Amino acid sequence: MKRSRFSEEQIIGILKEQEAGQATADVCRRHGISSATFYKWKAKYGGLEVSEAKRLKALEDENARLKKLLAEAMLDNAVLKEISSKKW
Repeated sequence: MKRSRFSEEQIIGILKEQEAGQATADVCRRHGISSATFYKWKAKYGGLEVSEAKRLKALEDENARLKKLLAEAMLDNAVLKEISSKKW
């Protein structure tokens, strides 16, 4: 997945500019983003503070790591079941 050129802190700052009363089109033009990108960010980060965004990122990373561990454990379990079901 392509990395954003903006960090979570910068994204939240951009959203706060628009919440402060500036027009969405002006904010998008100034930062060189499309309005679709802006609204996608607003759906994901709207109402968050910087500390909350960092915590969200940490939780997403931990969730991905745990999903990977679960998939590996399920694969190991399936291999063991297959081995034990065969007659020697």
